[in-house]
Formats: sequence, C-alpha cells, structure tokens
Amino acid sequence: MAFFAKLKERLFKSSSKLDEGLDAIIEDGGSVDAAPDAVAERPSPTESADTAALAPTTTAPQSQKGADGTESVDRTPGRGASEPLVRRALDDEMLEQIEELLIASDMGVETAMRVAANLAEGRIGRKFSTAELKELLADEITRIMETVASPMPIFPKRPQVVLVAGVNGSGKTTTIGKLASQFRDAQKSVVIAACDTFRAAAVEQLQIWGQRAGVPVLTAQEGSDPASLAFEAMAQAESEQADILMIDTAGRLQNRNDLMEELAKIVRVIRKRDPEAPHNTLLVLDASTGQNALSQVEIFRDVADVSGLVMTKLDGTAKGGVLVALADRFGLPIHAIGVGEQIDDLAPFDPREFAAALTGLDA
Repeated sequence: MAFFAKLKERLFKSSSKLDEGLDAIIEDGGSVDAAPDAVAERPSPTESADTAALAPTTTAPQSQKGADGTESVDRTPGRGASEPLVRRALDDEMLEQIEELLIASDMGVETAMRVAANLAEGRIGRKFSTAELKELLADEITRIMETVASPMPIFPKRPQVVLVAGVNGSGKTTTIGKLASQFRDAQKSVVIAACDTFRAAAVEQLQIWGQRAGVPVLTAQEGSDPASLAFEAMAQAESEQADILMIDTAGRLQNRNDLMEELAKIVRVIRKRDPEAPHNTLLVLDASTGQNALSQVEIFRDVADVSGLVMTKLDGTAKGGVLVALADRFGLPIHAIGVGEQIDDLAPFDPREFAAALTGLDA
C-alpha cells in the first residue's frame, strides 16, 4: 500500500482533472436525491462475487429527531444533513461528457468510447453519485488492465538478456538502474552493458545508477559500435555465470530510420551468440508523451519485437489514461510503472491500484 499512496499522491498532483471532471459531470444536471435507490447498482445473478463486492450500495435516508423534536435527514452514510448527496441519472448527454473527459485524459477515442459504452450497459436511467461513478469507472479500467498486468518473467537461462529501448528522455537509464536494484534484492547477479556509446553523459549516468544498485556496468570507447559491445557483454556475462544481462540502448526517435536500424543490428548480433536472445525486450515509455506512446509501441515492436512495457513519469502528467489505451490496443504486458526519481519509485504494475489512483478512489 505504500507505493499506492505515493502513486495516488503524485499522480493527482497533475492528474486530478479526471477526478474533478467526474465531480463536475454529476453536479451538472444532478440533483439532491431525497429518496435514493436502495441499491444504486444491483449485480445480476451472473456477476461474480468479486464484482458484487465492488458494487456501490446506498442505504435509505435516516430520520433523526433533535432535542427540539424536529427531524433531519442524513442523505448517505458519513454525511450530515448539511452535505446532501447529489446524484444524476445516466443518459446520453452524461455519457458524452464522460467520453470527452476520458479522451482528455488521453485514453484515446476508441478506448474512451468502449469504456463509456461498457459503463452504460444496463445502467441507463439509473442515478449515480460521484463516488459511485468513480467506482464503476475504476472497475472498468481494472477489467481492461488486469489482462496485461504481469511482472517481467525470470527464466532459468543464463544469462537472461534484457534489452531496454525507448526514445530520448523516456527514463530508460533510470529504469534500468531501478530494475537492476530489484534484481539484486531478489538475489540475482546482474551485469549492465552501456550500449549508448555515442553519449558520454548517458554512460556516466548509467554508471551512477550501477553504483547505487551495486551492479557492474560494462562500457566501451565513445563512438564505438554498440552491437559489438552488446556481443562482448554477452560473452562476459556467460563467463561470469551472471543471471541477467541488461543492455541499455541509445535513446532514439521512432521516426529516425538510421537509429532504428542500429537497434535492429544489436538484436541481430546478439542472436548470433544466442538465437533466443533477447529474452525480454522492454520498451520504456514516458507517460507525458500521451498518444504518441501508441506510435512508439507500433514501431519499436516491429523493429525489436517488444515483449513488455514500463511506463515512467506518471507523476508528471495529467494524462495517465494513455496507459489504458496501450493496454486496450496492444495487449502487451505492463511490467512496472514509475512515479519518481528515487531507486524505489518503480513498482510492479497493479491494475486496481492504478485505476483507483486515476479515478480518485482509495485502493
């Protein structure tokens, strides 16, 4: 729960638009419900027990007599008469507002339409409070994300080669350092190859992270062939019987064919030593890039056969919904998410915690 608290706090420093937008939708056209439904969302007999457990329920208003004999109405548990519960009936106008809000959070048009349609199914005409709407939305986001939440698999193969790619500034190098630290904590021996040989600053940054994680970093002379270093790193990792070899690649724009070809060359060369390598190809994505992340996945997947995603900088964007769009469109495993620069600011992706943080709920 510690990481969820951090995720919710940092995500909502800049991502409270979805939370606030849902409040506004209910208030726009909503009304004080003096006689709310006994059950706002009644699960059907075919729904699972887990779904039923998450369904929001409300109780009828309770009348209480004061000392002067007058009665007041408590609209909802935990609310006094001065805080009446506002509900709004779900209709086409409200659905359109929800859809526009989801698009603004960078879920993309197709995913936003699908989520809104699923919310509407069997619920048109029913009244919902903000809390109930958030719960329903969080449930739907969780349902989409559950299929892709998966830790990076660890294989008995030695060394397990993990190729890490991403565009400039995506947080790739820091992600490598954080993952290396986690592998070390799991009693795995790790070697890092600094294959961004054209930027001395990138190598220095990786060496700093290697020191923090207690992991050796293999380097080459500036400007040397990255594929050659990757090949030599595999040989050294094999001789040392290392469990994991992490290969850092140069940040590259997905529309630069020459740089993408360099990445493809690294893949070809390491496969000469092990036809099954790389065993994991992680694409690191910056959440603040929004819908551009979709095109990055498409192109990197074609060049390097991406096997999983890591999303960084969720603490610096108002558009965390792009992660939902990625899951909905590609179905690639999401291994981890990052919300800061500290070594422990990367955690396995938990779909329910993410959905709760995005919508403003408690996990």
